[in-house]
Amino acid sequence: MTGPRSGMRSGGELLVAQLQAFGVERVFMVPGESFLPCIDALYARRGAIEAVVCRQEGGAAYMAEAHGKLTGQPGICFVSRGPGATNAAIGVHTAREDSTPMILFIGQVGSDAVDRQCFQEVDYRAMYTPLAKWVAQIERADRIPEYLARAWAIATGGRPGPVVLALPEDMLSSLAGTALAA
Repeated sequence: MTGPRSGMRSGGELLVAQLQAFGVERVFMVPGESFLPCIDALYARRGAIEAVVCRQEGGAAYMAEAHGKLTGQPGICFVSRGPGATNAAIGVHTAREDSTPMILFIGQVGSDAVDRQCFQEVDYRAMYTPLAKWVAQIERADRIPEYLARAWAIATGGRPGPVVLALPEDMLSSLAGTALAA
């Protein structure tokens, strides 16, 4: 059993709960299999967080960038690995050039497949470092609140800009009993 009573949540549930704790009311995404636990968690919180489903990742990233520009809060975007991540790069580049707060979440292969040239595996730190203020991969579900708090602070601090966080599939499915960061 997961949820508030058990104290245990999947990484996907914890990530979406953390977004809600930061006041996120809307996310932009192209649904993909590499972050299904996040999609399930967004569906469970559909009354609190609107998931705007897009047809192409570049469009989703542009929408998140525009949302960040209009609100001053990070625009949130979810995309799949590989081609999804490369398509979203144009929105991240725009956010960097226009000093717009944005957080891009990218589905990633599971930790058991890293560095095996797995289907659509990309080193997002190498790819996005020139385009983003910070790029990281969350390896453990219990560290999601820490990573999101840091991502939020970096995206909105100083000269605002984009942050990219990769989300390994197995991390999103694993359980953690972690308090939310505020």
